[in-house]
Amino acid sequence: MTEGSMPVVSVRVPERLKEEMRLVRINWSEYLRRKIEERIELERRSRAAELVDAIRSKTRPGAFEAARSVREDRDS
Repeated sequence: MTEGSMPVVSVRVPERLKEEMRLVRINWSEYLRRKIEERIELERRSRAAELVDAIRSKTRPGAFEAARSVREDRDS
């Protein structure tokens, strides 16, 4: 695929809905492109949150005490 080219994605809608879409003055291609991008970003964030949760579940709560560590570094 070359830079700037975009593949075509088709969507089937009922005839009644298509007629109503014609009455609304909106660039449907741009609207749907934006919504798809928003959904992909939402899914990315969700997967990242799941990964963080999985990592957190493997750590022991209270295993690291920052204040104690700082005191030890200052005392040495």
